Amino acid sequence: MSVRRGSAATLARCPSRAVNHRAREQTMTTENASTTAVGVLAAVDRDFIQAATMQHSTQVDAGKMAHKNTSNADVRSFARHMIADHMRLTVQLKAVAPKGVVIPNDNSDMALLDSLRPLVGADFDRAYVRKVGLEGHRIAIAAFEKEAKDGENPSLKQAALDALPTLREHYLMSQKLAQKLGVTE
Repeated sequence: MSVRRGSAATLARCPSRAVNHRAREQTMTTENASTTAVGVLAAVDRDFIQAATMQHSTQVDAGKMAHKNTSNADVRSFARHMIADHMRLTVQLKAVAPKGVVIPNDNSDMALLDSLRPLVGADFDRAYVRKVGLEGHRIAIAAFEKEAKDGENPSLKQAALDALPTLREHYLMSQKLAQKLGVTE
């Protein structure tokens, strides 16, 4: 199906068509339609929302997977902690998002989750701690530090600053768990 674009004259004669045309144009020019609308936020802030929601969603989904794929009490406890904290951080991000910015509910890194899905037991534990605990939190910390330093939206900058202590704590927890499991960085 092809999308016909109306001419300026046609759009001027039919205001409802003009509104629909503008909405369609905005959707077509949106960098990530599920995250933000172009013009609402600076690129650095859009990138932050994309990275933050992906990290939070991935942490929650991987934590849920950990409950099914591990029998290790330490890994299970870590996963519970990640689920609770990253759900809370998502709620906080949604609360400070500027009007007109949609925060995705599920923006997980599917490639990472798919790499964990077939694993069970100690194999799962090592991969989960390395990929989700260590690597995931390094990536998250870098994204949140970048927003805190370079972000243009004051509410998002503050949210990033507020979340950094939790993310750093998670990274330390990941390091301790990795040491217990013999996982090297």
